[in-house]
Amino acid sequence: MTTSTIRKMTSKEVTRKILNNEELFILDVRNETDFMDWKIEGKSIEIINIPYFDLIDGVDPALEKIPDGKEVLVVCAKEGSSIFVAKQIAQAGRSNVSYLEGGMKSWSEYLEPVKVADLSSGGELYQFVRIGKGCLSYMVLSNGEAAIIDTNRMIDQYERFLKEKNAKLIHTIDTHLHADHISGGHALAVKYGATYHLPPKDATEVTFSYTPLEEGNNIYVGNEAIAVQPIYSPGHTIGSTSFIVDNKYLLSGDILFVESIGRPDLAGLAEDWVSDLRETLYSRYKNLSDDLVVLPAHFGKVTELGSNGLVSGRLSELYSNNPGLNIQDEGEFRKTVTENLPPQPNAYQEIRQTNMGKISPNEEEQREMEIGPNRCAVHDK
Repeated sequence: MTTSTIRKMTSKEVTRKILNNEELFILDVRNETDFMDWKIEGKSIEIINIPYFDLIDGVDPALEKIPDGKEVLVVCAKEGSSIFVAKQIAQAGRSNVSYLEGGMKSWSEYLEPVKVADLSSGGELYQFVRIGKGCLSYMVLSNGEAAIIDTNRMIDQYERFLKEKNAKLIHTIDTHLHADHISGGHALAVKYGATYHLPPKDATEVTFSYTPLEEGNNIYVGNEAIAVQPIYSPGHTIGSTSFIVDNKYLLSGDILFVESIGRPDLAGLAEDWVSDLRETLYSRYKNLSDDLVVLPAHFGKVTELGSNGLVSGRLSELYSNNPGLNIQDEGEFRKTVTENLPPQPNAYQEIRQTNMGKISPNEEEQREMEIGPNRCAVHDK
């Protein structure tokens, strides 16, 4: 039996199935702990977990649970175990069997570009959805120039998109010093001679050069002067900065999400930063236009994926529906954002040190550091 009886399915194909609400049955053969911590999810996804070691001597336990006639995708950490199990399932007479190319590691790294809008000056705004990790990054395009906000470390995917758009990278920007994923902003800026921007209050231990983000200093992209306007918004980190693009879109970083708010504990200063977080959410943002469309740096649940995969929400609707924006008692707010939080992101201290330039893990070490969900929100349990 050769692998021609099964096929590989790419992370892009799985993403499109999720966004199109296509049915898919997934057999995840990782160990139970890893599966419970993080798995592929979607509105029309049916998924079960049977560890690989329970299937080495035969796949009967899986065959009993796989519905007849359904497309089956076998998933493991890196790919190898899923190929073995998928072959056995195909040999047992099941058709339409696939394995996830590159396993969950590849799933964690795939970026799906989603167009947010055409901008009033003729440019474009794109959201890059890292569906397997919950990270969101953005690209502003105008007159052949580009800026990327909250770049992930897989810079090759942005490079391909820039080439497709025939755009020159001018700026890379981080809304804050990330703790859940490794930023590619500085590396991409160095490679293309672009300017790397970072909030100075988050950069006190950074070992490389950067341009400080300062409120009121617009960042221009293209000859038509699309302005990216920093709005200082501390809380998740002491330097967290958000932006307004084209007077319509609020890039909120990790301060405000569609269904939750940012946690203030990833630098060990939760008690100190609670008041900053509340001031940002209940005062600074409250004074902005209700019509702004919020574009966060993360999402926690697949339910936050909207049309074509876009993660967004009108600010007025978030103030009505987001639980983190409706805690009127200050004491209750403090308790909510400092107690009973979800587990902290995997290797978040090492990720922060990498983003400061203090340590330089190799590519495989970086992949291992990022495995798992982002867990940047208060309510992502």
